[in-house]
Amino acid sequence: MRIGTRGSALALAQSGMVQKLLPEGAILTVIETTGDRNPLASLRRIGGKGIFTKEIDTALLEGRIDLAVHSLKDLPTEETPGLAIGALLKREDPRDALVSRGGVGLDQLPQGAVVGTSSFRRRAQLLARRPDLTVEDLRGNVPTRIARVLSGTVDAIVIAAAGLNRLGMESEIAEILDESVMLPAPGQGIVAVQIRADDSGTREHLRALHDPTAEAEAIAERTFLSGLGGGCLVPVGARARARNGALALEGFVGHPEGRPSIRKSIQGSSVNAAGLGAELARLALAEGAREILDAVRSDEVFP
Repeated sequence: MRIGTRGSALALAQSGMVQKLLPEGAILTVIETTGDRNPLASLRRIGGKGIFTKEIDTALLEGRIDLAVHSLKDLPTEETPGLAIGALLKREDPRDALVSRGGVGLDQLPQGAVVGTSSFRRRAQLLARRPDLTVEDLRGNVPTRIARVLSGTVDAIVIAAAGLNRLGMESEIAEILDESVMLPAPGQGIVAVQIRADDSGTREHLRALHDPTAEAEAIAERTFLSGLGGGCLVPVGARARARNGALALEGFVGHPEGRPSIRKSIQGSSVNAAGLGAELARLALAEGAREILDAVRSDEVFP
């Protein structure tokens, strides 16, 4: 079985996890994506949707690989025709983490400290909490971004805790950001295995890898994002918790300058995960989420 993956340290770690769970002989095939070819360019300017997945999608559709491993948060909510998610692995810690010089927490950063992130979602929530901060666009793989902190280019970065955990870099974490401060991206912490929709054999191999709790949480969060018309670049956060048949979902939409912002929550049955996500999106839109997102998508904000 040929496993398609990006070539970053985190992507290789995640695809390696899947490789170990598959029958012996599965091999990794590294595929460079648009996002990888432009490591310093603004994500918004090089295309946004699918910049870390398009080339891998093509390889899968053409039969050059048998499955692909992605961070779920990188996958567009609209499935590529002919492809399907074959399995979602058990979720890692979905929260964001702060890595800082001196190991200080978010509230202890000095006045005007420079925090690096390419995420509008993180920027919006950072400035809502600490409007004095200077938030600068920062891309690169996990080790590169941490190196920027160590070199003093920035005072801190915000990064997914799951990525640090999977790379064995937990010691770099200064603070795990509470979800009351920083809601994660929809699907954050979940590894998705993508297959051709008609490949029943590979789907069967993946059955034992699939986690139903991760599935319910992913459906709720991604339906919320889809209902807002969003992609991976918009300032939208979501966190679902599925347990014992129940599901609680919280969502965030915020302006990248920290205000205005909307935070709503809803509860129901995990069987109705998609319905809860859609309803929470409707509630957010009714409170002004559309106006916030329209402003972000226009050239009036961060052209």
